[in-house]
Amino acid sequence: MTTTLPVLVVGATGSLGGKVVDELLKRGKNVRALVRPTTDASRLESRGVEIARGDMLDLDSLVAAMNGADAVITTAAGYTRGGKNAHDIDTTGNANLAEAAHRTGIRRFVLTSILTSDQTPQVPHFWHKKLAEDKLDQLGVPFVALRPGAFLDQVASMAGDPLDKGRMVWIGKATVPLTFVHTSDLAAYLAAAVDAEAGAGERIDIGWDRPVSMREVADVMGRRAGKKIKVVAVPSAVARAAGAVAGRFMPLIKDLAAMFRWFETGRYVADPRRHEQLFGPVPRAEEALARFTDELRTAQHR
Repeated sequence: MTTTLPVLVVGATGSLGGKVVDELLKRGKNVRALVRPTTDASRLESRGVEIARGDMLDLDSLVAAMNGADAVITTAAGYTRGGKNAHDIDTTGNANLAEAAHRTGIRRFVLTSILTSDQTPQVPHFWHKKLAEDKLDQLGVPFVALRPGAFLDQVASMAGDPLDKGRMVWIGKATVPLTFVHTSDLAAYLAAAVDAEAGAGERIDIGWDRPVSMREVADVMGRRAGKKIKVVAVPSAVARAAGAVAGRFMPLIKDLAAMFRWFETGRYVADPRRHEQLFGPVPRAEEALARFTDELRTAQHR
């Protein structure tokens, strides 16, 4: 669709959101970014991005940011950002985005959701995405929800650069296959979803051609890099016990433990058929892992 109206990106100063901005600009889109009043937006402004100052917990500011926009892409996630407002952002904040989109008549709302979010009430940050989808549905907002698997670049680097350290840390069984995505790929799909021929209310799994275990991730990356990468697996029982204790003071730790327990069930697996129909061939696991390994090697030599 050709329009000069901007696409509003919520979460544009984050890692995924910044890549979404890059992808939209590559596609010739005008971009507007929702940026909190105290956040430095100079990098975005230098690229010609329009800045709308606001906050997900301030509904009026969201309505103002969406006025005159063609579409919205949100990558915002309180859980990954942390801080005292994390829960409010993932609940009230997402509900406010839906309400603002409803009031302003946004043509398409693209939500970054989570794979299997509708099956996991025991994992709060997963379930909050399912509730965000439901709120958009309830208000009749024409939305598309992309449900990506685990972010490879985040998971593989939990203990630092795996090529440099020679190890990865995992919680639970390192032999259980699950779905991963590469952040850069997801950013491209989110940008493409603005104009993709998807039906209102579609929830679309995003992943690779097959699920892989952390053991396989380490093996494939190690072969590519020419060095051995071991997986240090923390037993899920230990993580659950730590989550139960820490959860009284740090709910995010309990949430994290519940997520890894879900991974261990073997049910965190995408059905990529609709992904392929809308966005083209899904990445092959070996190709995506090789690409990520090469990115890490390039970064080491800068």
